[in-house]
Amino acid sequence: MRMAYELCLASAAKLVPSGPDWIHEVKHDGYRMLVIRENERVRLLSRNGTDWTKRYPWIAEAALKSRQKRFVIDGEAVILGVDGISDFNALHSRLYDHEVQLYAFDILAMGGDDLRGLPLHLRKTNLERLLARRPDGITVAPFERGEIGPDLFQAACRMGLEGLVSKHRDRPYRGGRQKHWIKVKNRSHPAMGREL
Repeated sequence: MRMAYELCLASAAKLVPSGPDWIHEVKHDGYRMLVIRENERVRLLSRNGTDWTKRYPWIAEAALKSRQKRFVIDGEAVILGVDGISDFNALHSRLYDHEVQLYAFDILAMGGDDLRGLPLHLRKTNLERLLARRPDGITVAPFERGEIGPDLFQAACRMGLEGLVSKHRDRPYRGGRQKHWIKVKNRSHPAMGREL
């Protein structure tokens, strides 16, 4: 099955960019997921296009609670441990599928409008507007702006997080591996041994 929306993929790097034009997000250890709502139909599609709607009911229900009837959100399906850190082993075990939620970090379409041509910071604004009522099951992924990147990366590593994804604030959303999305991984994190 060919996806109508090709995911933007981050390029691996060794250093977090520190300029003012970057937005930094914690890299959560989960499954990349597109949430597509068309009126009363919601689909959750994995990175390779597999339909996981039935697998993660909490995300699907949250998408249906929105007043907006048509949208496409890009995010990471995660299970958060009591410490607030994503637990990949719990996610992979399938024992807690009903607890899986989405950290939404981008929006590709809303209300029939394709938003992929907008700069990232405007897509983030649209995403925050869509999720302003904070439905349980879908959360806007927190992010920081600007020169804080390298310090944030050090803090993320100290907390045992997987790393950071840094994205250029002015770039449109493009499918495939991109240089304006950069991931820097915590070398001591267990995810270093596997690439999803």
